[in-house]
Amino acid sequence: MPKARETAVYTHGHHESVLRSHSWRTAANSAAYLIGELTPAARILDIGCGPGTISADLAALVPDGHVTAVDAAPGVVERARAHAEERGRRNMSFAVADVHALDHPDASFDVVHAHQVLQHVGDPVQALREMRRVTRPGGLVAVRDSDYGAFTWFPEVPALDEWAALYQRVARANGGEPDAGRRLRSWARRAGFSDITSTAATWCFTEPAERAWWSGLWADRTVASSYAALAVGGGHTTAERLAAVAEGWRTWGADEDGWFMVPHGEILCRV
Repeated sequence: MPKARETAVYTHGHHESVLRSHSWRTAANSAAYLIGELTPAARILDIGCGPGTISADLAALVPDGHVTAVDAAPGVVERARAHAEERGRRNMSFAVADVHALDHPDASFDVVHAHQVLQHVGDPVQALREMRRVTRPGGLVAVRDSDYGAFTWFPEVPALDEWAALYQRVARANGGEPDAGRRLRSWARRAGFSDITSTAATWCFTEPAERAWWSGLWADRTVASSYAALAVGGGHTTAERLAAVAEGWRTWGADEDGWFMVPHGEILCRV
C-alpha cells in the first residue's frame, strides 16, 4: 500500500453555505458524462462524496451493484450515510479515506469516481494512480473538476474580479490547483493512463432563483466559511474586503441581466 501523501488544506471547509452547494449536486447535473457507462451490477467507489447526493444517485443507477462512498472528513461521511438512509439506498457503504492511499486491494472496483476532488489534493497525479490501482482492468476512472480561471459572468461587477483573483491565491497557498479542469488530461497521462476521453460541461446560473441561490451561498461562504478564515489568516485580504466582496455577490445576484458560467473538465480513463 502506498504511503499517504499530505493532502492540501480543503479551502472551502464544511460550513452550511458550502454544504448548501454540495447538496444541490446530482448525478444528472454533475456526472452526466459517466451515467451512460454504468451497468446495473457495477461496483463504484465515489471519492470525496461530501453529503452523498451524487453517491446516492449512482447507487440508484446500479441496483444490482454497490457504491462505496468515501470522504476525508468524518462528519460529512456521516451526513452522506444519513442521506442514503433517508433515500432508502441499501446498496451503499461509507468510510473515511485519503485518496492518496486508498484502503482497498488492487482491482476492487468497476468504476472509481471523483467530483471536484483533484483541485483540492496535495498530489493529484498520485491520487489518480491510486484510483487506477483500485480499478479492475477494463474499468473506468471518472473525474470532473471545475476550472476557476475560466469562470465567467455578466454584468462585470468589480468585486467578483477581486473574488476570483483572491480565491485562486488562497487555494494555491493551501496546496490546491483551482484551474484543475484544464489539467485533468495531463495529470491522467502522468498517472499512467493512455485511453482517456476528455470532455467539458458547464453549470449556468441565470434565472432569478438560480442567481439568488448561487450569489447567496458565495456571499455567505466569503465571510463565514473556512475559506474566509484562511483568506484573512493567510494575509491575503482583510475581513473588510471580504465583506465588500460578499456585497458584490449580492449585487450581481439582484441584477436581472445576471449570468454566471462554471466550466468543468471531465475525463473518462479506461484501465
